[in-house]
Amino acid sequence: MERSAIFHRPGNNYSFIIEKDTLCIRIRTKKADIQKIELIYGDPYVWENDKWIFQRADISKSATDALFDYWEVKISPPHRRIRYGFELYSNDERVLFTEKGFYEDIIYDSGYYFCFPYLHASEQFNPPEWVKDTVWYQIFPDRFFNGDKLNDPKDVQPWGKVEPSANNFFGGDLKGIEQKLDYLVTLGINGIYLTPIFTAPTNHKYDTIDYFSIDPQFGTKEDLKSLVESCHARGIKVMLDAVFNHCGFYFPPFQDVLEKGSESEFVDWFYPHSLPLQKGERPNYEAFAFVPQMPKLNTQNPHVKKYLLDVAAYWIKEFDIDGWRLDVANEVDHQFWREFRYVVRNEKPDIYILGEVWHDSMPWLYGDQFDAVMNYPFTTNVLQLFASQKMSAMDFMDSMTSVVQSYPNNVMDVTFNLVGSHDTSRILTECQDDVRRVKLIYLLMYTSIGSPCMYYGDELGMTGGQDPGCRACMEWEEGKQNTDLLAHVTKCISLRKQHPLLANDGQFQFMNWIDTNLVVYRKYVDDRNIFVLINPTNTTQSYQVPFEIKNNSLKNLWTDEEIVCEPFPQIQLEPYDFKIVEFHTV
Repeated sequence: MERSAIFHRPGNNYSFIIEKDTLCIRIRTKKADIQKIELIYGDPYVWENDKWIFQRADISKSATDALFDYWEVKISPPHRRIRYGFELYSNDERVLFTEKGFYEDIIYDSGYYFCFPYLHASEQFNPPEWVKDTVWYQIFPDRFFNGDKLNDPKDVQPWGKVEPSANNFFGGDLKGIEQKLDYLVTLGINGIYLTPIFTAPTNHKYDTIDYFSIDPQFGTKEDLKSLVESCHARGIKVMLDAVFNHCGFYFPPFQDVLEKGSESEFVDWFYPHSLPLQKGERPNYEAFAFVPQMPKLNTQNPHVKKYLLDVAAYWIKEFDIDGWRLDVANEVDHQFWREFRYVVRNEKPDIYILGEVWHDSMPWLYGDQFDAVMNYPFTTNVLQLFASQKMSAMDFMDSMTSVVQSYPNNVMDVTFNLVGSHDTSRILTECQDDVRRVKLIYLLMYTSIGSPCMYYGDELGMTGGQDPGCRACMEWEEGKQNTDLLAHVTKCISLRKQHPLLANDGQFQFMNWIDTNLVVYRKYVDDRNIFVLINPTNTTQSYQVPFEIKNNSLKNLWTDEEIVCEPFPQIQLEPYDFKIVEFHTV
């Protein structure tokens, strides 16, 4: 038994509340090292004859990656408090693992064991319930649709007739989005995420000048109210983008510091290294990524904090938005986000708070800050599997298993899955214009746990490299659309909605404990299983289902065809093929 590989600690992703009186407990062990684990648990205050009284429960192996096995059990302590340990079995070896270490014999003193002191309802991770069933669509407003030519910028370019650049404008606006809502409904979208719409000089608007006004090129506040109302009438949620890490160069308080230096009342709103302020390759003030046009805000300053929290509340209170996506969220202090959550949840209890964090995000996901983060590890792994083809199917499943096990289950249910955005090359371009691979990517995204997001136009086969190439005008001319890809994406979304088990119901498990060149995962509850099989290779592959199938019958959900098969069927997939099969186990 490899004791150094055995790991557990209370809290984070290893013990977490999933319902008001239920605790999920995990433990990690070396891959293929342990045959059985039992949980020893009980109330810390229940003793008889000077011995702690405990119970036992079997722990099931829930996942495997390249190095480790992960085990999981759900327990409902009668009095919402629990002490617990693990009895592990490996061949002829048996050992007790507790907070104080490893022991050969059972210890009847609860003080030795791991402790979850109390299951407080206030400490349960509690994202909005609606997010689990939301299919998002990201819109870069200047490039989606021009619905009102009267608000066009003076130097507007003809729609789609010139290449996008860092500095040109095409006239897309809020009215244009509203006029195309029926298209989004037909696609199956029920959530839209807009990149910033507040007053700013650039086409991307991540350099805000006025957080309380809508940029005139996008329309008016009445236009936003109308858009939100029209979305809500169609069952579509609306999420806006907040840039609170930094402001724009022409933000009035920053301009005041530029003009007045140390005499400005706004000096402490920023992080000057010296005065007067100077731009350049390395400005003498803190900025986002050394970009002088984006000076960093001091969110620990009480005046800055009040200003930004008032902004956050204003757009909820006045326009009834449903979510905030928070730009460069990891560079803002945690206390600000705690207060942010309190303020916005006070305005709208089920608002969705989504942080842009590109790395391990557990510190933001204890239930006191964000509801979710953008799942960039998912993006990276998907691109390496299908686009660059640098990763094998087994490596993909191992890597994604590690990601999934890094967070509690209820966190993964609402994580924001994406494969393209305004910051990345178009997914078809990444796949060297191979539509077959793009179809597999969307099949995977729309049958995975989480809350999936499509970048505008990707469903139509739009292409483009890194920013600004990925920000071309939406292609509304049907003759230039890939209608086959559009039909595929629409069907993927429809299946996700028809079968909640393809979304976030039930349990999720990669089938990477069987050597295969396929990506295989199952969604299951009780004896009902849905297997998703994806062949990312250019050769024919086969897979034998490792479960006995009830009545020798499975259903192909993509074709709606019932198939009579062997009890342990062999499923064959052509190059770049996929199958979604439903069956009941014996």
